[in-house]
Amino acid sequence: MKRIILLLLIIISGCKNNETSESISTEEADTIETPNITDALLSESIEFDLEEANKLAELPLNCIETEYPNKLGQTLENKAAMGEPKELHPAFYGCFDWHSSVHGHWSLVSLLKQFPKLEKSDEIREMLKKSLSEENIQGELEYFKREQSDSYERTYGWAWLLKLAEELKTWDDPLAEELDENLQPLTDLIVERYMEFLPKLNYPIRVGEHENTAFGLSYAWDYAVKTENEEFQKLISKRAKEFYLGDDDCPVTWEPGGFDFLSPCLEEVNIMLRVLPKNAFMMWIDDFMPELKEEDFDIEVGVVSDRTDGKLVHLDGLNFSRAWVFYGLANKYPEDFGHLKGLADSHVAYSFPNLVGDSYEGGHWLGSFAIYALNESRKGL
Repeated sequence: MKRIILLLLIIISGCKNNETSESISTEEADTIETPNITDALLSESIEFDLEEANKLAELPLNCIETEYPNKLGQTLENKAAMGEPKELHPAFYGCFDWHSSVHGHWSLVSLLKQFPKLEKSDEIREMLKKSLSEENIQGELEYFKREQSDSYERTYGWAWLLKLAEELKTWDDPLAEELDENLQPLTDLIVERYMEFLPKLNYPIRVGEHENTAFGLSYAWDYAVKTENEEFQKLISKRAKEFYLGDDDCPVTWEPGGFDFLSPCLEEVNIMLRVLPKNAFMMWIDDFMPELKEEDFDIEVGVVSDRTDGKLVHLDGLNFSRAWVFYGLANKYPEDFGHLKGLADSHVAYSFPNLVGDSYEGGHWLGSFAIYALNESRKGL
């Protein structure tokens, strides 16, 4: 019966589905009360200022033009399809793998957009201009159009490419306009690939790594909203509801898996937070993860035993991705989820000190996750 009521609420409130996770007002933010975390060290929030931004910028600066080691992840049509990373991916060859290079570029754009006085702003601008040239993006486009590349980077890399495009489109700078124009053919192709793939996906992928469907849908939704692509929005909303609306009692106590950098439960929350109006979302969360509304809700951070192991260090990423969902909930509905901000802070505080000077296994990608989490934390200020 409740499912029928929920569906009716969604239909009635359909016009509200275009609402996104807007930042709460200053007045609302001032009323948020967060609980005390037992460990005082972990309860301290990270101050995302110019000093920290300069440190974070070093991570993508040190890997975007680093060609090796490299994980290509390609399917070869024939011997002629082989090549050096820079030949195959003239824009996104660094940072160990394609998707990490993409979100490394996103990191630089996001940091420069927020902190135009970065110490290496001129170097960053030149690197972005060189890397995201029209010629280089055409080279990337050619790779995606190869016979065996229809599913290349589906959907994790696709999602980050759209996040990079979104960041460029919302940056008021002549360089951003130039880079966005260069990137647009590849962006259009990724949207096209999403539109082709989503109707064919019968079941969502619920793992804690790259293939997670909810993560990809969340970033795709953000891009669709920013670009006012209503057809894309409708498809994402439709598929998200078909995949997740009937889900109950997510087993969050089973998390994390040993290699998780995404929470299967929380990423599902993240996309439903976007596509459902408030009344429907609250009914859904009461079935899916009601414990999130409890003032004393707690979940231990993912503990990393060896940061030189490329898989085990994924758990630092999990802490950041959990945090951005907690921040998102607290920002959008502070009266119901404001207490989660302290929990988000504790997750960030555990992993953040290990970023700078970290081994390449984590350094080539974790900065992007930290920046995204910190960006979400700032929306509630």
